[in-house]
Amino acid sequence: MSKFAGATARVIKGTVGSSRPTRAALTLTNEAVKRIGALLQQQTDAKALRIGVRQKGCNGLTYTLEYAKDRAKFDEEVLQDGVRIWIEPKAQLSILGSEMDYVTNKLSSEFVFRNPNIKGTCGCGESFSL
Repeated sequence: MSKFAGATARVIKGTVGSSRPTRAALTLTNEAVKRIGALLQQQTDAKALRIGVRQKGCNGLTYTLEYAKDRAKFDEEVLQDGVRIWIEPKAQLSILGSEMDYVTNKLSSEFVFRNPNIKGTCGCGESFSL
């Protein structure tokens, strides 16, 4: 499937703000659920959003987001409030316990991962190290 056109994801080192207990590998804020739902409605052949990880940037790793119509054999599934996320196996350990948010301000709108597992991020926040 295709990648997001113009969508970015930022990584923030720190604790997750959610007070509700969960067994999910990833939790979504209400804003992230709304945005993912809207994106998936626009892509009629997509069933989920797939999160992956690849080597890029000055700190080593970055998350990738793409539309997906089929779940791969070892993808972890997160289903929350009607939206579906599939996490590639290579990304599962690095994202475990994270929170995905969607933040909008005057200059940008982007997905933000609050990840307690990372050791550091680059200046722009797009890449991280474990």
